[in-house]
Amino acid sequence: MNEFDPLPLRQDTNWRALNYFNGYRLVVAALFVALYWIGQLPEPLGVYDSRLFGVVVHGYLAAGVAAFVLVAYRLPRYKLQVSGQVLMDVVAITLLMYASDGLSSGFGMLLVIVVAGGALLIPGRIGILFAAIAAIAVLGHEIYLHLQRFYPQPNFTHAGFLGMTFFVTAYISNTLSLRIQVSEALAAQRGLDLQNLARLNEYIVQQLQSGVLVLDGNQRITLINEAARSLLAAPAHSVGLPVPELAPFLAQVIREWRAAPNLPALSAIGPGGTEVQLSILRLPSGANENLLIFLEDAAELRQRAQQMKLASLGRLTASIAHEVRNPLGAISHASQLLSESLSPEGKERRLTSIIEENSRRVNGMIESVLSISRRGRAQPQAIHLHEQVRRFAEELRARNSLDAEAVVLQSEAAETVVQLDPDQLFQILWNLCENGLRYSRRAPLLTLKCGTGADSRRPFVEVIDTGSGVAAESREQLFEPFFTTEPKGTGLGLYIARELCEANQAVLQLAWTGATGTCFRITFMPPDRRPTDS
Repeated sequence: MNEFDPLPLRQDTNWRALNYFNGYRLVVAALFVALYWIGQLPEPLGVYDSRLFGVVVHGYLAAGVAAFVLVAYRLPRYKLQVSGQVLMDVVAITLLMYASDGLSSGFGMLLVIVVAGGALLIPGRIGILFAAIAAIAVLGHEIYLHLQRFYPQPNFTHAGFLGMTFFVTAYISNTLSLRIQVSEALAAQRGLDLQNLARLNEYIVQQLQSGVLVLDGNQRITLINEAARSLLAAPAHSVGLPVPELAPFLAQVIREWRAAPNLPALSAIGPGGTEVQLSILRLPSGANENLLIFLEDAAELRQRAQQMKLASLGRLTASIAHEVRNPLGAISHASQLLSESLSPEGKERRLTSIIEENSRRVNGMIESVLSISRRGRAQPQAIHLHEQVRRFAEELRARNSLDAEAVVLQSEAAETVVQLDPDQLFQILWNLCENGLRYSRRAPLLTLKCGTGADSRRPFVEVIDTGSGVAAESREQLFEPFFTTEPKGTGLGLYIARELCEANQAVLQLAWTGATGTCFRITFMPPDRRPTDS
């Protein structure tokens, strides 16, 4: 995390203050020049030497303009410029005081301002030096007038009090300047702390897996993390953009939430057909109402729930496998021994065959459930959908001794890449095709179709059989475990396929069914999205 350095900021402030001080000098010099040229100098200005007064005020104005240029270029360095300008002020004002009526002209107060400005611009002992130089100049002025016998009675008392005023002014200005520096340092430290805290908060928000979005009172984005940017398909620089233009669906959800803020959950279909779940909180901020919005990919939530369910199932099956398999093995073994002692044509032999067949069926159920718990978490990788399905079709034909016309591959996604576990995709397709081969009645027995949705732009694979369709009363229970219409089936094929799809953030659904066949569709996440590790 980069540290904030307050030194450049303090230097900029110092140069700006010197510029203001120089502006004051220019205003005073320009005023004297204007009065000199129009001949309206009030007494006692310039009463003793008007020519000297004119020369000094014009030089003073020229020096102020030159000082502006030097400050703009910041050459020479800051302290040298301040010291030079203060000395110039002391000399010029002392000469103007000499050309006028001495201390009674009022120029002594201008020297007080010069000393105060110098002590504020450069805190420390140098401010006392400025006061000493001004006091010496005033006293020297009075001594010179006395020696020249302009004043038979020099006003050393007035000069002494004015010199004391210089020192008091320098001390007070120096104290104020030091306090200002302490306040600036404290403010800079507070600014550094706030900046680091803001960066820390932003870093934490960016690392969250959930999408985080903060909107101001005008529904403009003030904070967005990478997860939210991905869900909203937002550009890299999204801060400041209005939500109604960037994500109209989100603006609609916000309107619905304002109408019914107590809704337990909000969901919407985002870009690419992604289902997004939202949670909205108010952030009071003065007159405006900022909104904090959490966004979650519904597919990712289902995947996390699926992983937890698989973990629980694994613990359950591990505990019951031993308890069920041992008695089942004993029953099967006893049946085999009994069948060996019976005649092949006897009715008892038929009963033992029923026992053995159902023992194998129960063992198959246990193997199916154990296969889910053993499979573990999905290991997604980039795969070419068409190529993967083509390889599967070839292996399906080889294992079931089918010709090319029996299993047809139709693909409109030759270059489509999806993020998926290839082994689990194979298992999903195998369960669907095994189920389809069981019910198909005419060629082609199966059609595997790859494509991309016209609206959602999400890749899909369809498995189409030529059976007699799924009965209406069975469609709701189709993906439930142990539901089957086949006497010898386990009822776990479609259930396992759907569970594996959810583990890969895909969706398995019954697309259509009828007298001509049935179509199961697997819809994958958008190609530009990577599945999250749960």
